[in-house]
Amino acid sequence: MRTPAETRAIVRTLEEQHPGAQTALHYGSPFQLLVAAVLSAQTTDERVNQVTPALFARYPDAAATSRAPIADVETLVHSTGFFAQKARAIVGMAQALVTKHHGSVPADMDTLVDLPGVGRKTANVVLGHALGVPGLAVDRHVLRVSNRIGIAHSEDPEAVERQLTAALPPRTWTVTSDTLILHGRRICKPTPLCDRCAVRLDCEFHRSLANAAPRAGRAAGAARKVKAPARTRAAAPRRRH
Repeated sequence: MRTPAETRAIVRTLEEQHPGAQTALHYGSPFQLLVAAVLSAQTTDERVNQVTPALFARYPDAAATSRAPIADVETLVHSTGFFAQKARAIVGMAQALVTKHHGSVPADMDTLVDLPGVGRKTANVVLGHALGVPGLAVDRHVLRVSNRIGIAHSEDPEAVERQLTAALPPRTWTVTSDTLILHGRRICKPTPLCDRCAVRLDCEFHRSLANAAPRAGRAAGAARKVKAPARTRAAAPRRRH
């Protein structure tokens, strides 16, 4: 594992490469960001941003959404995928906010994850961006980037969240998540663009690739040096008698 100082230095370099990192989701209130984050599961932020204007125009807050027919919400969010599950979660979440929290989004992790459809990633997005509470959301990009670089070592999002938050000051958690997400989208893709990465010299994944190349070259050279087996001399034809 990296030391906290090493992790902070790597994150600062990535922030310089991706200045102004911010969530791509569009919203006008904590409730709307909560809805957008729920919709973002298994789809792109761009797709969510195409859907939410019509959804928020009809159901702008928890009170209105709590009374929404699920079939109508399903139609509005259909293109985001898993629309039936998402519609039930959104309406159920709004009803819980109205009945338990006077329609407001609570600024507390444990309370947020008790809401229908809300996990730690979604809760951290809302806490960090809309409620002023430090939160480090771990999505597939954060998992991939942090493990490749070596600032975290786990495929469990909660474990990665714990490792990163332990190494970084709380005030940086939200921007760190946004930065790692942008780096995963732009540079450290499933097939990474290592030559464009500002931290490639500190990256465990890049180092492993660099170390593998000479070994592969030596193996290829050794294979070329192996002599081909000598040809077997053809037997002389028998004379006919």
